[in-house]
Amino acid sequence: MAKKTKRIGILTAGGDCPGLNAVIRAVAKTAMHDHGYEAIGFQDGYYGLTVDKWVRLGRDDVSGILTRGGTILGSSNSHDPFRWACEKGGKIVYRDFSGKALAAYRRHGLDALVIVGGDGTMTVAGKLMNLGMNIVGVPKTIDNDLEGTDRTFGFDTAVTTATEAIDKLHDTASSHHRAMIVEVMGRYAGWLALTSGVAGGGDVILIPEIPYRIESVCECLKGRSKRGKRFSIVVVAEGAKALGGEMVVAKHDAKVPDPVRLGGIGNHLAAEIEKRTRLSTRVTVLGHLQRGGTPTAFDRALCTRFGCKAMHLVAEGAYGQIAALRGDEVISVPIKEIAGRVRTVPLDHGLLAAARSVGTCLGD
Repeated sequence: MAKKTKRIGILTAGGDCPGLNAVIRAVAKTAMHDHGYEAIGFQDGYYGLTVDKWVRLGRDDVSGILTRGGTILGSSNSHDPFRWACEKGGKIVYRDFSGKALAAYRRHGLDALVIVGGDGTMTVAGKLMNLGMNIVGVPKTIDNDLEGTDRTFGFDTAVTTATEAIDKLHDTASSHHRAMIVEVMGRYAGWLALTSGVAGGGDVILIPEIPYRIESVCECLKGRSKRGKRFSIVVVAEGAKALGGEMVVAKHDAKVPDPVRLGGIGNHLAAEIEKRTRLSTRVTVLGHLQRGGTPTAFDRALCTRFGCKAMHLVAEGAYGQIAALRGDEVISVPIKEIAGRVRTVPLDHGLLAAARSVGTCLGD
């Protein structure tokens, strides 16, 4: 009797980011080249796993995708199989469709499922493990806010995109003698704003970890103006908030696992600055530009290392692990140790100290 060919599944869930295709390529090629596995991909994240929407991932399917942004499998951040939003009588109700996801996993005779995603995705992955699925994870998010790893892929590319935007805004800000506010993503962590702000020479950088005093921000901008600096750059994370205040919420979406959608802090801040300083102030919200584009060389290399590591973990039977970067070494950590936890910027982080040393205002 012929020996059964081993098979893995791959899915990309949550918000998209540069490097997803590079990970898919690395996992699938390592599966075929090093271990003799077949690979299939579930489309649109957990939606594809739950409704059994899939494609084969042969060598030709994953060839030539290393430099492409986005994901050939598609993604979704609104389909949690354990809390599936359905409309009933004009209202949103939630149903547990995890049994359908498990059935698809078994129907394809999978030896393991490689899940590529961030905090929310890994929380669901932990629940799927409890159903009996063999899971290995790869950490993805432009926010760099996943515990257990020094760096998530996609972050370096997003920082580069944000920094290039800040560089360009310097030109128009200096031409019109304005305060220019750049609102970047990051949700509840300030890694993206801090890193791009320092790299782009931001005069003010506001992050969720340090609630800002509007008086401090305005004093900095007025002080620059008095010293003959006729423009200023303010980099603000979407999750930043005033001391004693709340984060600015753009909307609530009951259909997604995390219904809070942040956004609007840039416009809120601009109104306060203009009212208090009379400085002409403009806002640029980078939004989903930060999620797109070809991944940087650093991210391509990291994605390849992460994908290879994930597949090696599968072959070793080391399930329930996620590939992680510690220093320059790719290791593995248990998914259960990182699921549901957010990695924020430590207040003693060296980049914060460096920002203060060069005179950057952090709003405190």
